[in-house]
Amino acid sequence: MNTKQLIRVRDVMKSEFITIDGVATVQEALRSMKSHMTSVLVVNKRHQNDEYGMITAGDIARHVLARNRAPDRVNVYEVMAKPVISVSPDMDIRYCSKLFARYDLVRAPVIESGEVIGTVSPNALVLDGLFRLMAR
Repeated sequence: MNTKQLIRVRDVMKSEFITIDGVATVQEALRSMKSHMTSVLVVNKRHQNDEYGMITAGDIARHVLARNRAPDRVNVYEVMAKPVISVSPDMDIRYCSKLFARYDLVRAPVIESGEVIGTVSPNALVLDGLFRLMAR
């Protein structure tokens, strides 16, 4: 593999993502996940100086299902991760992969000029990014 070849996060990120407000219920989050066939939602900022969050099916399993809590009585903000580690769209996928490994991440928002423009996962880094490097 040639180390001079560069593939950036923007080349492999998923630009379609679903957002939700932190005050929504977990029940609403589950419905959104199911209807959009995704296991992760980006949680909107509440105001300009706030940070983005994320909620995953794993968060719901650990904090709602395993604890026998009612999804319609738990708000997203109670179980989401916030703040989350985000990445730049211009980051080399090798560094992004190292970041994911170091912090055991399953997904990260891609932020440009303070706005989420996509999400990236280890699967995208390997199946899209590394595959492209091998094909060159």
